Amino acid sequence: MIRKATFEDIASIMKIVQETIIEMGTYNNTQWDENYPKESNFIEDINKSELYVIDENGELGGFACINKVEPEEYKDLAWKQDGTALVIHRMAVNPEFRRKGIGSRLINLADKLAQEQNIKILKTDTYSLNTKMQGLFKKCGYTFVGEINFLGKEKQFYCYEKTVD
Repeated sequence: MIRKATFEDIASIMKIVQETIIEMGTYNNTQWDENYPKESNFIEDINKSELYVIDENGELGGFACINKVEPEEYKDLAWKQDGTALVIHRMAVNPEFRRKGIGSRLINLADKLAQEQNIKILKTDTYSLNTKMQGLFKKCGYTFVGEINFLGKEKQFYCYEKTVD
């Protein structure tokens, strides 16, 4: 079941974050680390009702923040469309639930929320070393737009967009 996250989910979310950081480290992906994301990011997301979780019989299968906040760095890219967009941030799948469609379900939620809000554009980004997320975005119909420098990281972030029908 997909639902909005609650403060009771924070411990599980942070456990997934820590497991994701460890896994990312196995392929030298430093997108997430001890500085980002922090518990305070998720508390703010919950306060704004922008954090969604997939609850599988009381266990979190994954989470994503979905809102209309575009990083300042997006402004210099050649997006295909102008206008309000929904943006996917801080998304992760619990390692125990990998390869079960959790990531696709979270991305499809963004499509559904956009349709409900009559928004035609979805945007997101991921670190250039995060090939798993890049593959998921492409699988879900997103197209590559360009690269940005972000969060003081050494490598580029790849940005993607999708038009919602």
